[in-house]
Amino acid sequence: MSEIKNLNPESIWRNFHNLTQVPRPSGHLEPVKTFLLNFAKEVGVEAFVDKANNIVMRKPATPGMESRKTITLQAHMDMVPQKGPNSEHNFETDPIQTWIDEGWVKAKDTTLGADNGLGVAAIMAVMEAKDLKHGPVEGLITADEETGMFGANDLPEGELQGDILLNLDSETWGTFVVGSAGGVDITATRSYKEKDVKDDYEALQVTIKGLKGGHSGLEIHEGRANANKLMARVVLKLTKECDAELASWHGGNMRNAIPYKAETVVVLPKKEVKAAENLIAEMKDMFENEYRFVENGVELFCEKVETPKKRVSKSDRKEILRAIYGCHNGVLRMIPAIPTVVETSSNLAIVDIENGEVAVKILARSSSETMKEYIGQTLKSVFKLSDFKVKFSGSYQGWDPNTDSEVLQLVKELYAQTFGHDPIVKVDHAGLECSIILSKYPDMDVMSMGPTIRSPHSTSERCEIATVEPFWTLLKKVLEEAPEK
Repeated sequence: MSEIKNLNPESIWRNFHNLTQVPRPSGHLEPVKTFLLNFAKEVGVEAFVDKANNIVMRKPATPGMESRKTITLQAHMDMVPQKGPNSEHNFETDPIQTWIDEGWVKAKDTTLGADNGLGVAAIMAVMEAKDLKHGPVEGLITADEETGMFGANDLPEGELQGDILLNLDSETWGTFVVGSAGGVDITATRSYKEKDVKDDYEALQVTIKGLKGGHSGLEIHEGRANANKLMARVVLKLTKECDAELASWHGGNMRNAIPYKAETVVVLPKKEVKAAENLIAEMKDMFENEYRFVENGVELFCEKVETPKKRVSKSDRKEILRAIYGCHNGVLRMIPAIPTVVETSSNLAIVDIENGEVAVKILARSSSETMKEYIGQTLKSVFKLSDFKVKFSGSYQGWDPNTDSEVLQLVKELYAQTFGHDPIVKVDHAGLECSIILSKYPDMDVMSMGPTIRSPHSTSERCEIATVEPFWTLLKKVLEEAPEK
């Protein structure tokens, strides 16, 4: 695991390694907050926890740089806790096990936490540096970005001192993000009647796993399989052709991650078990064929389990399946003016059915406020038709590009001078905290950058080693060349 400490730039990789040793899944951030406060004390910079559970660090200007604008470096401290089907990793207690594979840093059967641990590590590297010239620097490390951007949403007004916000949560080196999609959490719930399972019935646990999963913003356009949508097809077939009924369903665990695994328990007459096994084998072949250009590890299988005492009533099961089947998932529309960029999408992230209750959780995204409302109402309509209660929460606006951004022009010039070619400037479909921070600090000049990370929110998450050093080089140059106030 300690191999990554030997990589360059040493300051970022050492701090990232130290961060991987501290558990920090969303919603369980006390250890990492303590770690960051202790770090700040050790390196001699001001630090505190605000009322939103964010960590704020401040470092005064180096001599002669006091007249420069204050730069706020921003990242989030939490990580998405995804693991492989055979992993026994406990994200609340265990460190991340990193390894190096052909130019990439990866984690052993879990998410890596480079999203956004590398941004945090860069802030730490700036705060501890003794040989770096810079104006006043502020670090904002937000809480629970991955589960609702709670730290940014509750950020106190008047707390930040920065004139410029550099978000370090972008994931393609050489690409600077100047706009991002807004989003809204949609939760559909309902109860159902339970019926007794007949004595001559057996139970099968049906499992779909091995899918790529991934980031529901950055990778939603790739057409990756959604485990909950595939499971809806399987369950419907089993009910129609094998007289099966649904007992329970658990699929997905994070709103902003494409679900790579789902499990259901169905009950059916003993005489239909063989037919169900054959049907599931056929559907596995069908899914492999449908997704042969996208997925390479589709697993669909069943195994006998202890027969539960209760199942979903037939009438309720029909309504629930209709809603899940009809729920839009994936890209709804590309940006008309930029047809290569997703404008509006939704991710059917989580389905939980058990003990008389159903909960379906979706994250809808759009860079258009009117289209965000449209996709939200579209999804609401589908679930209301099946007697679900639908709640909207955690809504945030998109981040509109500022074509007159002073910091963007500075970064573009420094990038071209340093690397000999122009960077790419784009709008991202992933949600960034910039829009929320801008709503509280509208005069801030904002842009986002970062090293290359691929497949965040999945066990395939990895960081390209060769991109971290140029990222660090540019970040230092920006701090050294910060504009005058």
